[in-house]
Amino acid sequence: MIYSDFHLHTSFSGDSQTPMKDMIERGIALGLKTMCFTEHMDLDYDPQCEENFELDTDSYFQAYLCYKEEYKNKIDLRFGVELGLQPHLADIHTQYLASYPFDFVIGSSHLVHGIDPYYPKFFQSNEEAACYLEYFESILENMNAFTGFDVYGHIDYIVRYCPNRKEDYSFAKYQDILDEILRKIIALGKGIEVNTGGFKYGLGHPNPHEDILKRYKELGGEVITLGSDAHGTEYLGYEFSKAVTILKNLGFTYYTIFKNRQAEFLRL
Repeated sequence: MIYSDFHLHTSFSGDSQTPMKDMIERGIALGLKTMCFTEHMDLDYDPQCEENFELDTDSYFQAYLCYKEEYKNKIDLRFGVELGLQPHLADIHTQYLASYPFDFVIGSSHLVHGIDPYYPKFFQSNEEAACYLEYFESILENMNAFTGFDVYGHIDYIVRYCPNRKEDYSFAKYQDILDEILRKIIALGKGIEVNTGGFKYGLGHPNPHEDILKRYKELGGEVITLGSDAHGTEYLGYEFSKAVTILKNLGFTYYTIFKNRQAEFLRL
């Protein structure tokens, strides 16, 4: 059993209505030993979006401290953030991370040149293959500008929303660019996450796909976290048993958790 979930959102994120206390209570009921909240911080987000993804970090941090004390004998709570990366935000993100004692930082690509693939308009001006390629290229652009994250989140996030979804997507089709991404992550001493949200979206696999995880292992990647990307209590720890089976079958023997931005390896 995996006892840690390292990708969680509560009502402090613009796309969740779940109180932090409810998420904690559910985690305890599931037998989790560690939970890391990774609330969304997406500066300069798509202005047409109704949600506000600019995190009120002061309020979030104070709530976290209160609950960490209240539940200290029941569960180990960690303080994290999911940064929506864009190259022009690199300096702002560096200053931001220096302002709070984060345990863990996910760097994610949500916007591609100002547009989130979550919205159909992203796919209206190009063929799907070109959209995939633009998305993966944006990951490299982000890493060339900013390296202050601990792991890169849901590397193939785009597949969740592409009109034909997994039908027009495979690792082999984009291996050149994905290899470049994985080599860059490894060279930086960073990691990737296994995000089980892909199962929730009906993809039949996590994000990233098993083939990407396999390639990451082949290239020497070792730092790998597990997160449900839960925005509600019903998805906390979602399909972790499947994720463990996948990782073991690929030859992974450890997964990673973070405290004070330092990695700790736990046996699968």
